[in-house]
Amino acid sequence: MDPTNADKLARRTLRALLFPETPRYFPWARPVQLVLRSIHIAAMALVVGGLPFGADFHTLRSAILITVASGLLLFAVDLARDLAILTQGSGVAVLLKLALLGLGALQPATRLPWYLAATLVASVGSHMPGSWRHFSFLTGQVMRYPD
Repeated sequence: MDPTNADKLARRTLRALLFPETPRYFPWARPVQLVLRSIHIAAMALVVGGLPFGADFHTLRSAILITVASGLLLFAVDLARDLAILTQGSGVAVLLKLALLGLGALQPATRLPWYLAATLVASVGSHMPGSWRHFSFLTGQVMRYPD
């Protein structure tokens, strides 16, 4: 096989791995996401709830670490199914939420409004209709995902 064909095959194989034609189905994903999301919401509530009362990083450290870890694991499950989620409504909502959280981290004096905005984006992203959640900004079509 010549190098050009080998490169094409490698790219095709990598593309199929990262962007499968049908999103991967993991039977354990739904219950794991349920537990992780519950932990994530509870820990995030402690962080956002503690800020107006002047709680500092050391006071909120455990809640922050649990929030970050559970959020990363939730996102990892979605990405393991198909990286194309990053181009869909739900993935864009997650990226917007992360940007808002980053702005809050960079601007400690105005952290609470940024974190509240991120919470609102997360809530809308989690509860918007499936046709919005799975709308692909790349293809202009609604993609269907297994639960």
